[in-house]
Amino acid sequence: MALLSLASASVLFLSGGCKKEEKEKDPVVTVQVTPAKRATISQNVSAEAVVYPLQQATIAPKITSTVKEFLVQRGSRVKKGQLLVVLENKDLTAAVEASKGDFEQADANYVTTVNASLPQQIQKAELDAASAKAAFDAQQKVYDSRKELFQQGALPQRDFDSATVALAQARSQNEQAQRQLADLQRLGKEQALKAAQGSRMSAEGKYRSAEAQLSYSEIRSPIDGYVTDRPLYVGDLAAANQPILTVMDTSRLIAKSHIAQSDAAVLKVGNPAELKIPGLDEPIKGRVSLVSPALDPGSTTIEVWAEAIKPNPALKPGMTVEVSMTAKTVKDALVVPTPAVFKNDEGANYVVIAGSDGHAHVKAVQVGVRNADFSQVASGVTPGDAIISSGGYALPDNTQIKIEAPAAEEKEAGDKAGTEEKDHKAADAKPAKKGKE
Repeated sequence: MALLSLASASVLFLSGGCKKEEKEKDPVVTVQVTPAKRATISQNVSAEAVVYPLQQATIAPKITSTVKEFLVQRGSRVKKGQLLVVLENKDLTAAVEASKGDFEQADANYVTTVNASLPQQIQKAELDAASAKAAFDAQQKVYDSRKELFQQGALPQRDFDSATVALAQARSQNEQAQRQLADLQRLGKEQALKAAQGSRMSAEGKYRSAEAQLSYSEIRSPIDGYVTDRPLYVGDLAAANQPILTVMDTSRLIAKSHIAQSDAAVLKVGNPAELKIPGLDEPIKGRVSLVSPALDPGSTTIEVWAEAIKPNPALKPGMTVEVSMTAKTVKDALVVPTPAVFKNDEGANYVVIAGSDGHAHVKAVQVGVRNADFSQVASGVTPGDAIISSGGYALPDNTQIKIEAPAAEEKEAGDKAGTEEKDHKAADAKPAKKGKE
């Protein structure tokens, strides 16, 4: 009986010990927390970009000729309209002189036609017409007289026939003279003027063409800027339509980047931007000057330009820079660390809060503006809530947790939202005090 009691007590002791060990084996997850706080938050879009001048001219001659003289060197500052290069042009000069002579001759012929030849022709035609009319009238009287005498029998048939023939000839000459005068007055004057004017215009066109060809031998700058490339030397053959100079206007520089459709959708012209040059501590201020209205079919991205607000000697065309564009800024927003925001199987956003009961609690949230460090929470969280920023991924609801202090780097990251708030001078956006993390 004593042995039975001892065995029962041993079983009870072992059973109690097992239950205690099982209770101690309940999972306890170590996490780090960051309090939800009020701060200014900006949604930034970053991308790699290449710097280009807003204006650039690749200058090529329109004619093929030998380079006679270069008036600029690489790096020279030039003005719009300034003479840069002179090509050999002796043959073109001679062609201009020859065509100029032809034009002056045609012009003289035109003046003579208008002021002398044509009036003289009209005057002669008028005189001829008047003379033919007078001769016809006189012959008509002779005919009438002889006809009357012939009818009276006082004139032989031969004389009457002669008068008839003479009248017919006079009538024909008169009609011809009158017709020539009428044609000259109605059509001849107009056509003569057109012919003279056409010859003059043709000669003038050839003269202007020769002058244009000569002007092509003198190459001028179409823009203000600097000469950035000059591949040829004096004596080299400059081929038509082949570049011999490049002029860039470096007073306005842009950074061209290609970004994803989702990022470009939130950008608009006028958004602030920063251009970061490797090796330069301070970024260059800029603004978004273009968001392409069309998608690049090759890369399925959208081209975005960020223009530097002020010229900076450190920024040069051809450089690769990091451009950061601020799409939207919200002051006094309730923010939590972006790594602390997760998505469930349905695609909804949620965070995990460290409760005062020592357990983790899953909270659905609505996210607004976000960047790499922080996300705006529109609902589901209140200021001061202890958001699990490390160790919360896939953590089941109501899991027992243990909070540990964050490393120094994580503390700095937690202070970043408050620092941004000061930078934006949002005096009314006060971040919540941190508790012991």
